[in-house]
Amino acid sequence: MDPLLKDGRPQTYRRGFLPQPVVRFTGERDASGDLCDGFLTSFVNISRVQPVGELDEYGAILDGWFSVLSQLGFHARHLSVHGTLTPWRRREVAGITLHFRHLGLDLGDIVLLWNVEDPTRMAVDLGTGLERLAWARTQQRWRELVYGDFADAAPPTTLDSIRTATLLLGSGITPAPRGAGGVTRRVIGTIDPESVRLGVSALVRAAHGYWSLVGALRAPWPQIACAIEEEVRR
Repeated sequence: MDPLLKDGRPQTYRRGFLPQPVVRFTGERDASGDLCDGFLTSFVNISRVQPVGELDEYGAILDGWFSVLSQLGFHARHLSVHGTLTPWRRREVAGITLHFRHLGLDLGDIVLLWNVEDPTRMAVDLGTGLERLAWARTQQRWRELVYGDFADAAPPTTLDSIRTATLLLGSGITPAPRGAGGVTRRVIGTIDPESVRLGVSALVRAAHGYWSLVGALRAPWPQIACAIEEEVRR
């Protein structure tokens, strides 16, 4: 959306429904420091991003998404929207964020964005986590849903870190002292060495297969497994 919202050009890099693997360190954690159920460091964000010309389109897009959720089994009467209509601002872009939930469980948000100097340059960004959506739909135990047969093979933080490191390394972001590589090193640094004494190949292979459903990774899983094991031994 940057060309439209920041540069004033009538174009965007991408638009429509986009599955995007993302890495975020903002997930809620329990008293022991583990991520709470429903949160991951890396997940697939199912988003709809597009320019809009009128405010009515903002509501129409949300209504359309509710129709999709209804077809997936989320009854409309159990869906609700909450948030504030007070705009926030980040430099040249302002916006309003509303969150939608099902039976009290947050599923995602929809953001109306506009350029501060020219409010006619507007766009909508709707997003929801694929894993959280599946969790709400199936009511399956969170760790089993995400990690399958590996759910109890290692501490939650180690499982989450290997999954995230697979995405980062598979995207070509190798460990480094700073920058993007510093994120990879930080993630691998939270892996418990005692829990992976026999290696990480099986879990990396499973995670690699999952991320590959969204988009091709640059590195094969054996290379990623070796890189993680070498970094853990540092």
